Amino acid sequence: MHHLLPEAKEIRVIQHVGRIDTKALAPVDQLLLLLPQPVPAGVWKSVPHGSKMQPLLRAAPAGSVPAFQTRLGNKRQTMVVAGTTKKDASTFEQLSLARQLVAAATTAKAGCLGIAVQGFEPALQATLTQILVAAALAAGFQLPAFKSNPPPPKINSIRVVGLNSKIDLGRVRAEANGNNLARWLTALPPNKLDAAGYSDMLRELARDRGWSYKRFATRELEKLGAGAFLAVAQGNDDDSAAIIRLRYRPGIKNARGDLSLVGKGIIFDTGGTNLKPFKSMLDMHGDMQGSAVALGILLAISELKLPMAVDCWLAITENRTGPNAYKSQDIVTAANGKTIQTIHTDAEGRMALADTLVLASRDKPGMIVDYATLTGSCVNAITTRYCGVFTNRAAWHPRLKRTGQFCGERVWPFPIGKEFLEDLKSDVADLQQCSVNGTGDHILAGSFLAEFVENDTPWIHVDLSASNHSGGLGHIPTEITGFGVRYTMSLILDEKILEATRGCSGHEPRRAIL
Repeated sequence: MHHLLPEAKEIRVIQHVGRIDTKALAPVDQLLLLLPQPVPAGVWKSVPHGSKMQPLLRAAPAGSVPAFQTRLGNKRQTMVVAGTTKKDASTFEQLSLARQLVAAATTAKAGCLGIAVQGFEPALQATLTQILVAAALAAGFQLPAFKSNPPPPKINSIRVVGLNSKIDLGRVRAEANGNNLARWLTALPPNKLDAAGYSDMLRELARDRGWSYKRFATRELEKLGAGAFLAVAQGNDDDSAAIIRLRYRPGIKNARGDLSLVGKGIIFDTGGTNLKPFKSMLDMHGDMQGSAVALGILLAISELKLPMAVDCWLAITENRTGPNAYKSQDIVTAANGKTIQTIHTDAEGRMALADTLVLASRDKPGMIVDYATLTGSCVNAITTRYCGVFTNRAAWHPRLKRTGQFCGERVWPFPIGKEFLEDLKSDVADLQQCSVNGTGDHILAGSFLAEFVENDTPWIHVDLSASNHSGGLGHIPTEITGFGVRYTMSLILDEKILEATRGCSGHEPRRAIL
């Protein structure tokens, strides 16, 4: 395994069907107990030592999380962390509760984490159990640590008890692995995950997973006329920058892609010639999170063996300052022939993505989704709790928003279009890279990127304003959220949005998704 990848050690999940008895709880060190709000009196009979727990809940302050904590009188002195939820709570509320309960249960040394969801109808029990397992898999995954004495693991195994019947956790596991990979790569320091190392790691991962791998190095990109990407890359002191294409083909190897995932992979963003101030540069090793999210989605799709052809395009470079770095007022030509007047070198993400979108759309996939930590103005507009979404199919706005509400990774749609290009009008080129005054930059950036999507390919742009959120977000406990893996899997599996591309891209879709 490549040294940049996390160790392949998965947390074991065991399911126990039937009544929660002494035998079921024997190996459990901490038990997460989730109950309805209010708790029907009869439910306490299915809860171990329920008669003793009932008064603890009654005495707890309303809305407290956890609702109460206690210990069982068994040999392990199992710690019980209980929570309650309304049956009509939103998915985001359920995910957030799960994160908080797991955090409360994992303060002690690592052990077997038990999960018991009682008092709900079978379908809701299954959903809430999946959410708690997802939160546990996220919390149990360790991000890179370079201390002499690294922190111990929080969870050794998970045991789900009190189930009516076994639950399919395949998707939960695949999404967790995709999100964990995205967070891991984003957290790596820039001297560990440099552009050359990233490319090598992707080659090895592709070989292990059976994906095809193609590296478009700078010389080949010059032949393709990818001047926007190369403008950003020219400040590097080596030739490590590249656009990487990964392909997952479960069926016909030369099939045209159903879905293209595009990710911004700026390994470190100094701001370039327009240098960032100190505090704004501290976390710029994470400016490649868009590429990590795209890769995590590809991993999840591959692990589930979904019957769809997927391409993953990653624009990997640094944005450096130096004698060869690009400058304000440079004129560059993108791969589709459009000329761009550079305004601000810290708007490098849209430059790197522009040529990558051209290459991806020329393959005429059923749909393109790109991911990028692109603009501060999107954070200003909707905070770090939501991500902004933009599309050349305005009729999809309700579907995109509904998917976020359903899966708990929430998004907010913004408009794009030719009218906004008035703010990017240039006297010397086809368009400016960005506006001088910066008003509505997230909308202008989306409108700019739309100019590089060819063949009227259905396209969604995700501005990852929720890529980092203090204290974690939803079920994810770390500041780095890996936002986008769960959302995109819901988009293609629950909303089945690829079916809406029929006739939009000049061809029939190869197959429906599930």
